[in-house]
Amino acid sequence: PIKKDLAKILPLIQGLAPKTNQSEAIAAIFEHLSKAISPLKFELIKACKKALRLAGKVDCQEANQLRAWLKNALDYGKQSYNTKLYSENQFAAIYAKETPAIFTEKSPIKNGYEILNRCFDINLSKHNNLFAFGEDVGDIGDVNQGFAGLQAKYGKNRVFDTGIREWTIIGQAIGMSMRGLRPIAEIQYLDYLLYGLVPLSDDMATLRYRSNGIQQAPAIIRTRGHRLEGIWHTGSPIGMILHSLRGMIVCVPRNMTQACGFYNTLLQSNDPALVIECLNGYRLKEKMPDNIGDYAIPIGRPEILMEGTDITLVTYGSCVRIAEEAIKELATLNISVELIDAQCLLPFDLEHVCAQSVKKTNRLVVLDEDVPGGASAFILQKILEEQKAYYHLDSDPQTITAAPHRSPYGSEGDYFSKPGVDHVVEKLYQMMHEVNPTQYPDLGFIQ
Repeated sequence: PIKKDLAKILPLIQGLAPKTNQSEAIAAIFEHLSKAISPLKFELIKACKKALRLAGKVDCQEANQLRAWLKNALDYGKQSYNTKLYSENQFAAIYAKETPAIFTEKSPIKNGYEILNRCFDINLSKHNNLFAFGEDVGDIGDVNQGFAGLQAKYGKNRVFDTGIREWTIIGQAIGMSMRGLRPIAEIQYLDYLLYGLVPLSDDMATLRYRSNGIQQAPAIIRTRGHRLEGIWHTGSPIGMILHSLRGMIVCVPRNMTQACGFYNTLLQSNDPALVIECLNGYRLKEKMPDNIGDYAIPIGRPEILMEGTDITLVTYGSCVRIAEEAIKELATLNISVELIDAQCLLPFDLEHVCAQSVKKTNRLVVLDEDVPGGASAFILQKILEEQKAYYHLDSDPQTITAAPHRSPYGSEGDYFSKPGVDHVVEKLYQMMHEVNPTQYPDLGFIQ
């Protein structure tokens, strides 16, 4: 096929040369390409591009035919090398059916872990090919009781414990999901995802892409992370995840009800996914939807939790609760904040909700527990560059992140290392001080 392409473009390049003011340079391209031994497709593309750049705006038959050939060649390259990262059929996660939550006066108030437990119970009863496993998932129902009592109900073959080795947990998930089973494989804490990152990145996230969509491993990896006050179990390496796991869905629900909505959605799809639950949310009270087993959240759609007019604040996970508390105080300072929960980071905001909000507020702040330049940089690139929100800004975009080191121990270490209510209030107040120093005078202590 490449020889046919070569036979087509060589006379076009040769014929183009005398019709430009760069005839010698284009003739040299022809000479080099005609003597090439077994050139590859990309070499033909490079030669064609260079000849057309030299030709500039020349309008002739040869130039037009080269442009047409180049368009087809670039389309071929994109199709051959830049597709099939995610599912592209009707079972893709982004096409999963949305089912809104139903709340009534009879909807019970439950602990977060109890809501998860009910969701997993219903799904295990509905899907005979659903399995759950991980360190402590079976006998005690996981360290936060999301699977409490479910091994006794569904048996040790459906809900079971594993050894303390994240690599093999991911390996089991890949093998089972490739053979038609639907595993929910638990990595006990988000920090421990590091120990299973190689098979996640090299195999699960890339399987569909490397096989041109022929193979798939639609496993759900369940873990918990973000906020606690200890040296371990407190990290939020989201930037690492976003850069390593392209090819997987990454969900970051703010509470367990939202997490259930994602599990129900993902079980409809054939994309692999990572769901990061809030580590400090299992014993917080939530209203459980009446349709907890069917409630399904769209993948890649943020939710506007509070409407505002001065600043758009985008965040996710446990930081949502921090943002909500900060926004209440900011309201007393006459600062109106629009709060957006990203909910899903891969893919991120497919409907450009964030850009529409910035168009209204003209200011953007990203709140994130990752280190500086981690997930916040990813989110900014999506909103400012991809969604073109840059054109709507009247102030510099800002980020509020963790310090550039691992979490220290204790409440005081947490205060100085992770973003909290004070940090959010002060960052947003300072932004408005720059806009209107008379209405928002310098408080004298904001760094």
